[in-house]
Amino acid sequence: MKTEKLDLKGICFGEILWDNLPTGRKLGGAPLNVAYHLNKLGIHTEMLTRIGNDQDGDDLVAICEELEVPVRLFQRDATQPTSTVEVSLDEKGDVRYEIVFPVAWDYIASGEKELDAVQHADFFVFGSLSTRNDESYETLKSLLAVANFKIFDVNLRAPFYSKERIFELLNYADFVKMNEEELGFIADWLVLPTTLTDHQKVEQIMHAFEVKEIIVTYGANGAIFHSQIGKFSFQFPAFKVQVKDTIGSGDSFLAAFISQRCCQDKVTNPEEMLEFATTLSAFVTQSSGACPSYEASTINHFHWKYFLDKGLMPSN
Repeated sequence: MKTEKLDLKGICFGEILWDNLPTGRKLGGAPLNVAYHLNKLGIHTEMLTRIGNDQDGDDLVAICEELEVPVRLFQRDATQPTSTVEVSLDEKGDVRYEIVFPVAWDYIASGEKELDAVQHADFFVFGSLSTRNDESYETLKSLLAVANFKIFDVNLRAPFYSKERIFELLNYADFVKMNEEELGFIADWLVLPTTLTDHQKVEQIMHAFEVKEIIVTYGANGAIFHSQIGKFSFQFPAFKVQVKDTIGSGDSFLAAFISQRCCQDKVTNPEEMLEFATTLSAFVTQSSGACPSYEASTINHFHWKYFLDKGLMPSN
């Protein structure tokens, strides 16, 4: 895939942490994962977060610099520690998280530097987990007030969410990504009829919150892109690959989709966009951790090999 605009700039807001896996610790946090992949795909994306004034924080800065994720908007907290999460995998490779509270990214602050950076970014990615504490929540709202294209990655992690906050964030969003389970939660909160199809539920959510575009992911069953701008819904199947773990697969999907969506004023080929997003997600799923090392050529090779091995031709 090619981008039509090469000077895109983005910001991802929220959590950065160490995932303590059975095999050792890995860099993590959904917005950090998205920022990592966007930078790998050639889109300059900064991470706006807060870490502790501790060794874990020093280590995060070092690995982000090594991975070429900009750290200019990393804040340091003298009181709260750098975030860690205990991660376990079930027999299917699905992920279970134990998230510590409170930590440094619960206290992200907003100042002139942060507001200026968000104002001058082409897009702003945010999730729901980072709103679990009032201080980061108020900071996020101040940044959303000046942001351009606002991308909401719904990320419901019990008990760190509420209907009221999710609804408020949906009201800010231009583009929303959610999974099938999260769609069900939001539909229930809106008291939508249980007889509605997922497509009808999405239409109701778009109408209720004036959201222009929504992607719903279905794991092994692919994803559906709904657009009020183009007045269409388009479904794309997931690639069938050997799953190593699912950590960060949704984040890589979102990053790849953003890399295509945000370089276009109007969606002209949703199939290509979803295919590219599905390709990167499949690559990450058969790798270890959310941020495996790769080059753009690696993904292109994986993409073509997958289709050719099945005797098919990709859409691009």
